[in-house]
Amino acid sequence: MCKMKNDTSMAKFVLLGSIYFVLFLCIYIITVLGNILIIIIINVDPSLHTPMYFFLRNLSFLEICYTSVTLPKVLSNLLSENKTISLAGCAVQMYFFLFFGVTECCLLASMAYDRCIAICKPLQYMTIMNKRVCIQLIGGSCICGTLVAVGHTTFTFTLPFCGSNVINHFFCEIQPVLKLVCGDTYWIKFQISVGAAFVLMMPFMLILVSYICIISTILKMQSAEGRRRAFSTCFSHLIVVTLFYGTALIMYVRPNSSFSPDVNKLLSLLYSVVTPILNPIIYSLRNKEVKDALRKSGMKGFLA
Repeated sequence: MCKMKNDTSMAKFVLLGSIYFVLFLCIYIITVLGNILIIIIINVDPSLHTPMYFFLRNLSFLEICYTSVTLPKVLSNLLSENKTISLAGCAVQMYFFLFFGVTECCLLASMAYDRCIAICKPLQYMTIMNKRVCIQLIGGSCICGTLVAVGHTTFTFTLPFCGSNVINHFFCEIQPVLKLVCGDTYWIKFQISVGAAFVLMMPFMLILVSYICIISTILKMQSAEGRRRAFSTCFSHLIVVTLFYGTALIMYVRPNSSFSPDVNKLLSLLYSVVTPILNPIIYSLRNKEVKDALRKSGMKGFLA
């Protein structure tokens, strides 16, 4: 029987995961370089100094940080026989994973609001989406990320751990860590699921309302070319939102026993690893302005 107290000998957790080093090294390099490229292009091209690309630049920065929270440790574990992480290291990893994840949720909602204003109120766009508002939206996203990360991480690591110290996952995600907590964790997991649902659903509802307004406005446009161009500016954002929110909602809002640990790891891979690498690909291949900026800067090879 587990003792309802923290076992002081449990100073480390063991991370499990059948992940291939070369594959994940390539993914990490492409993710970092691709998002850095977007940041550089937006910074150097004056035509991209608009609210839309201000948010995209911040999204690319978040994707680099988000991936860097997990993949370097995964790569290190694959090369080392010592596949452990300290209790403090696990808490830090969980904190930053939650921080960047929640911040990205809110940032995607801000990007949807930006597109809504651009399409529904084009004449007032630059007045409404001024520099101050853009900075406030970014700041608000970071504050939400901080509050959720501090709350969930503190709550999780003040619980008593005992028994096995093996995390059946490739990083310290909150649900696999909770499986190591002593006693009945039903209500703990229920509270976290409710909290996650609130954190994920609030921005998602804002995105949904924004796109209802966008689609309604597009359908009222007289010109077919105008409708095509308006929808084209939103399509890349819709792909990113669908991938990120779809997998995150399945992972955190569903019943805990719905999927096996291997399926949980696959879902985590989709929103923590796959989405960040797709971000620069989607926005560079689908976005004419970014492609034009790449051509002007002499980086045509990136579009091949």
